[in-house]
Amino acid sequence: MDNAPLLSLKGITKSFPSVSGNGDRLVILREVDFDVTAGETMAVVGASGIGKSTLLHIIGTLDRPDSGQLYFNGTDVFGFTDEALAGFRNASIGFVFQFHHLLAEFTALENVMMPALINGQSKTRAREAAADLLSRMGLSNRRRHRVTDLSGGEQQRVALARALVLKPALLLADEPTGNLDKGNSEVVHNLLYELNREFGMTLMVVTHNMELATYMTRRVTLVDGQVTEMRQT
Repeated sequence: MDNAPLLSLKGITKSFPSVSGNGDRLVILREVDFDVTAGETMAVVGASGIGKSTLLHIIGTLDRPDSGQLYFNGTDVFGFTDEALAGFRNASIGFVFQFHHLLAEFTALENVMMPALINGQSKTRAREAAADLLSRMGLSNRRRHRVTDLSGGEQQRVALARALVLKPALLLADEPTGNLDKGNSEVVHNLLYELNREFGMTLMVVTHNMELATYMTRRVTLVDGQVTEMRQT
């Protein structure tokens, strides 16, 4: 259907064993339902430890729910085998985390190339795409530097470029400015906003930063395992 959402969460529930060790389980997400259309931007906010990252990890297919379905363009992706799910994730979803998770022994350019190489692209094509994105991030002159030689703000921009190298339909960002100062946070905020408009990608951000949350067109608050929503203007 032309008007079908990019993402649709249906009854997503997730629990973890209680730390008491008595066999009880702590329910983090309870029957979560919402849709996300292509090109939308959404902030997920709420108290620390409430389950925001768990929700993002399930949407990103890094973890499976106890029950419920996650539809991506109408397909329930949790019906895939683990191998098929990994291939889908690499091709369709980009991730940016608070801690950049870059490979320290590689250069900025090599880090950005990695998802494209895993996807089977030639080194030439992967290198060109990575170089273009690093230029877009203002890092052309830093692309051959190793991660350890980059500032925190530069590392996070490299991580953002890596997340975008395959032009994913969905970009997930978990506290992307949590370790950055105000100046670098604003740079990342502006890049996320511009890239959403430029590439038409769907963007979901988990954040405590309400300034970043106001950049998004929707805001979902997670409370007691369920979501409430605020539409923003």
